[in-house]
Amino acid sequence: MSHELPNALNLRTDKAHSARMYDFYLGGKDNYEADREAAGKVAAAYPGIFVCARENRAFMHRATRVLARDHGIRQWLDIGTGIPTKPNLHEVAQSVAPDARIVYVDNDPIVLVHAQTLLSSSGEGRTAYIRADVNEPDAILRSPELIETLDLSKPVALSLNALMHFVTDAQDAHGIVRRLMGALPSGSALALSHCTPDFDPQTWQKVTGIYDRAGTPVQFRDKAAVADFFAGLDLIEPGIAVGHRWRPSTENGGDAPGDAPAPSDADVSLWVGVGIKP
Repeated sequence: MSHELPNALNLRTDKAHSARMYDFYLGGKDNYEADREAAGKVAAAYPGIFVCARENRAFMHRATRVLARDHGIRQWLDIGTGIPTKPNLHEVAQSVAPDARIVYVDNDPIVLVHAQTLLSSSGEGRTAYIRADVNEPDAILRSPELIETLDLSKPVALSLNALMHFVTDAQDAHGIVRRLMGALPSGSALALSHCTPDFDPQTWQKVTGIYDRAGTPVQFRDKAAVADFFAGLDLIEPGIAVGHRWRPSTENGGDAPGDAPAPSDADVSLWVGVGIKP
C-alpha cells in the first residue's frame, strides 16, 4: 500500500503525536523526528516507558481473548487504535472467533495510511476504520462505518487502551466513557488501560511536563480515578490491576516468554481492567 497521504490529510510531522510516540516505544518505524525527540525525553525521565508500552499491548491481547472466549463477545469498538502493530486487535479476536467484527477509531491521519492492514479481516468477520476523535463520542456512534459494521443491539466491547490519559478532566473524560458505554447494550464490556503516577509520582510529573510542552495535554490518574471509569460495571477478576498482573499466567498466549522476569510495578505504571455492563 502506498504511503502517500491525500492532500486533504494535514499530517503534522513537525509536531509530536502520541500515536507515533507510542509506535517508537514499541520499536516501530512509523514516526518522525519530532516524535522521536519527545519520546526520547520521556524515555530519559522514565526508562520504563518501553516496558509500559509492551505490557499495554500484551494486556490488550489477553483481554481480547478473554472477552471472545469466556464472555462471547463478537464485536469491538477500538478507539485510539494507533499505528498497526501485529497482531492487531481484530487478528487476536478472530483467532478465537473468526466471525468477530471490529471498528477501529483514531484521529491521527497516519493511521489512515495503514488502514489496509487494519481492514484485513477474516472471511467470516469484518473490520472498518473511522477517522474520528474520542472527544466527540456522538460522532463516532453515528458514523456510517460503525452502523454498517456493528449491531448495537448486541454486546460490544469498548476498547480504550492507553487513551484516556490523553483526555483531561476538563474535557470530561469520565463523561465520555459513560456516553459510549451508555449506547451499548447489556453484556457489553469496557477494556481499559491507563498510565498512573501511583508508583513514582516525581517521574510521572516530569513525563506530564514533556507531553504538555510537546503540545499533547495529559492527565495520568491514580487507581481510584481509573476505577471510576468502570462505575456501574461488573469488574471481572482480578479487578483493577497493574498491567502485567492482569491474568498473566493463564492468559499469556505467547505475549512474552514464560520464564522472562516480571517487570516492576513502577516500570509498568499502568492500571488496567475489564468490566461487563449488567
